[in-house]
Amino acid sequence: MTSLHELPTFAEAGIFYVVVESPKGAAIKLKYQPDLNAMTISRPLAIGLRYPCDWGFVPSTKGEDGDPIDAALWWDVATFPGVVVRCRALGVIQVEQNSAGRKDRVRNDRILALPIEARREADLTSAMKLPQRVRDELEHFFIATTALEGKEPVILGWGTPEEALTLLRSSSV
Repeated sequence: MTSLHELPTFAEAGIFYVVVESPKGAAIKLKYQPDLNAMTISRPLAIGLRYPCDWGFVPSTKGEDGDPIDAALWWDVATFPGVVVRCRALGVIQVEQNSAGRKDRVRNDRILALPIEARREADLTSAMKLPQRVRDELEHFFIATTALEGKEPVILGWGTPEEALTLLRSSSV
């Protein structure tokens, strides 16, 4: 069986895959472990935190932090760990954080993706069309999930859907 990390990045032009690790509403961070070909527990989230959307990664990519590019699925339902979802980009949340085991800082950007099957959100074309309050809450969630992990993340800003696709193309392995 093919590792989920090795699936293709793109399904077609502008459409990419996201592998769900932690579903919307989960209070625990799951992580795909390729050598087991299974989801494993990474860590519980801080008390009171729950994923506001499905969380996972874009296969066959590698970010500055050495992991596949992170992705959050923006829609009103939850899926299941290991589900592969075809998506289009809404934008990218640009994040810088401490590097694991080193003293330097690295980028750990997160793609905000809209599943192709998201019927109720189908008209949404960009993260910038979300209310400012929603973008602020997403930023605070991403900061809060790593607050006790020593990563000290900083939100640098939001990129366009085109910038998200450029990141995926440049990160493909």
